[in-house]
Amino acid sequence: MTRKVEKLIKIVIVEDNRYMREGWATILDFEQDFVVMDTFESCEEAFESEAIPKTNIVLMDIELPGMSGIEGVKYLQKEHPDLPVIMATVFDDDKNVFDALCAGAVGYLMKKISPEDLKQAIRDAHDGGSPMTPNIARKVIKTFHTPSENDEGEQLTERELEILEELAKGKSYAAIGNAVYLSVDGVRYHIRNIYRKLQVHSRSEAVSKGISRRLIHPDNS
Repeated sequence: MTRKVEKLIKIVIVEDNRYMREGWATILDFEQDFVVMDTFESCEEAFESEAIPKTNIVLMDIELPGMSGIEGVKYLQKEHPDLPVIMATVFDDDKNVFDALCAGAVGYLMKKISPEDLKQAIRDAHDGGSPMTPNIARKVIKTFHTPSENDEGEQLTERELEILEELAKGKSYAAIGNAVYLSVDGVRYHIRNIYRKLQVHSRSEAVSKGISRRLIHPDNS
């Protein structure tokens, strides 16, 4: 049966390990709702291709020949700011984790992730989520426990705080809507207000500022 490409989640893989690259491509392309547009062993090769402007998700390693994955994320944030990038790597040290997230990656996975969890992570990212391997999520949360001295501004409503808590769990907009009994459009409306009040531009920045201000405590949930 022929799949309609326009209705599928289109994926580009940037990974220099041929075994890993081909393995991921085979696993993902087998799914009925996925299509692997192309695979590349370097950022330079990927960025010169026609696949990047057409894809929905980029799955990228950090340690690559030439431009690193973190530099690659920065490039994509500049050239394709709405394109979600998930890092998939063997590195779980603080520097790589936070450099990647600050550069604009929406997710951070360890390469030992199971095929099923990898598929779900891609679906979550496509649906507005921020998939992270559990130990990475705990690392991110624990880093932002010191409140900022100069962070003052418009206060969040109870509903906005509730949604911010759900954002911190990496949930998609649809999952947040189910949790707080709102439509996806309603969730988006509140998230726009959260971003405006916190003076941020992304989920990771909103969660970080919410934790640093002690507005939310996702590690206790």
